[in-house]
Amino acid sequence: VQLQASGGGLVQSGKSLRLSCAASGRTFSRRSMGWFRQAPGKEREFVAAMRWVGGNRVYEDHVKGRFTISRDNTKNLVWLQMDNVKPEDTAVYYCAAYPPGSYSNLRMTTSIDYWGQGTLVTVSS
Repeated sequence: VQLQASGGGLVQSGKSLRLSCAASGRTFSRRSMGWFRQAPGKEREFVAAMRWVGGNRVYEDHVKGRFTISRDNTKNLVWLQMDNVKPEDTAVYYCAAYPPGSYSNLRMTTSIDYWGQGTLVTVSS
């Protein structure tokens, strides 16, 4: 599985940005998909995930109500809609694929099967 993230850039505080992730392979529809981020000098942290079964969404508390994860299984695409962004959202954002059939422990980096290359989001105040 290869993951290609895009859509990062410089955005003003309070504005919106949408990240995209294109996935290869035939197992996409059976994989929960997620987004993580890593700010300078910090560890990689969970942002959002969408389970492959039921479509349930899980969010990190600091982005809940501002970010929305979605997916299109017919096109092998995942998005992260980022609204009302804040300077503390500045980070490299990584698209992530969980193992086929997995739907638990979504917040853990050790649960990830494949990582994308990352896309930088910089929020100016």
